[in-house]
Amino acid sequence: MSLVKSISGIRGTIGGRVGDGLSGIDIVRFTAAYAAWRRQTMPESKKIVMGRDARISGEMVEHLVVGTLMSMGFDVVNIGLATTPTTEMAVIGEKAAGGLILTASHNPKQWNALKLLNEKGEFLSDKEGKEVLRIAEKDEYVFADVDSLGKAVVKDYLPYHIDNVIKLPLVHTEAIRCCGFKVVIDCINSVGAVALPPLLKSLGVEQTIVLNGTPDGRFAHNPEPLPQHLEGISQAVRENKADVGFVVDPDVDRLAIVCENGEMFGEEYTLVSVADYVLSHTPGNTVSNLSSSRALRDVTRLHGGEYSASAVGEVNVTTLMKQTGAVIGGEGNGGVIYPAIHYGRDALVGIALFLSLLAERKCRVSELRQSYPDYSISKNRIDLEPKMDVDALLVKIKNIYNGRTEVEKITDIDGVKIDFTDGWVHLRKSNTEPIIRVYSEAKDERRANELANEVIEEIWK
Repeated sequence: MSLVKSISGIRGTIGGRVGDGLSGIDIVRFTAAYAAWRRQTMPESKKIVMGRDARISGEMVEHLVVGTLMSMGFDVVNIGLATTPTTEMAVIGEKAAGGLILTASHNPKQWNALKLLNEKGEFLSDKEGKEVLRIAEKDEYVFADVDSLGKAVVKDYLPYHIDNVIKLPLVHTEAIRCCGFKVVIDCINSVGAVALPPLLKSLGVEQTIVLNGTPDGRFAHNPEPLPQHLEGISQAVRENKADVGFVVDPDVDRLAIVCENGEMFGEEYTLVSVADYVLSHTPGNTVSNLSSSRALRDVTRLHGGEYSASAVGEVNVTTLMKQTGAVIGGEGNGGVIYPAIHYGRDALVGIALFLSLLAERKCRVSELRQSYPDYSISKNRIDLEPKMDVDALLVKIKNIYNGRTEVEKITDIDGVKIDFTDGWVHLRKSNTEPIIRVYSEAKDERRANELANEVIEEIWK
């Protein structure tokens, strides 16, 4: 059983002892701490939005969270089964003090989490998150008296979200409709099944084939949208002679794309292609995190913009996007952040912009992929042992590679990233799992694996 407290929220496996798994008491404690923090920092507002994915534990966690917020004196706008970006949009729409999203994103079904939002519908900063954790640790929250309890209302914010996507100037529904696209979607038995069919219909897609479309949280395969988990949709795209396949994670903030021949477009290239489209109409800067492909940098420079890399974590990406005035950004895991609508990863926006790009270019998805700089990313992990000193290991690696002729740059704002002349390796401790992530990239898979293995071998020496 696990409980992970980080910039990404409070995440854990359901059950177990208090402080071990994500128990009912833990859910109440951290929700109360968040409410106490909001009361201190924004006392004029008493409204908080809550949405959740379709996990098996979702209904149980929802009841605990809604009741706790009410007991802290907050009115709750419960938008029920909703994507993460829909919940973020609802905070904006309601002019609320903040929001909670009940989702463990790509983690397996036994996990759930509390993701915390500020009044802008954006994730808390590291400093704000640490203050919530401190309040929880010290039990520094006071429940409301009987005359000051909050109330709860239920609203559906999906139409609002879709309407705002459709209204984006770069989303061309008529062009999409004229193309007559046939689309396959894998909704992984979560809220994608609620959100994607009406989105595609609003975009003008009349032929949609839905896989894993029952939102019951019983994931049909590993919920992380990686190639090894997506054989089903690859086959369905080929058999149905579809133009494209879209895959989302359980809370629909990540988007993977499948070509018409059943091959993976590449999750890194979701952001690259959407950025290419946006930059071709609105030139400007871009941002992704240190673990994302160099392809975004290359495409940005082709359009005359500047590319910047942030530490891993959505809030770090959005902070740097604001600082650099980026017109598009995100993360290489298929997370598209388009400030024209809101500062959050949004698969609905990604689908709308990608289909608009496809309609404009009038080419096959595989042909579009071939038009971009070709890189291969290798994603590895090192499972942490209890006595491992991760910080010391990262310092060791930095010292080993510092000054080598084949090394262009070493960055240590988030773990250690080594930029070689022909690729890079990024090592960092995960925010959500007890592992060190080892990502590497080069022009081909063989070289990317070589770079990763070389660094991993140094760790174990």
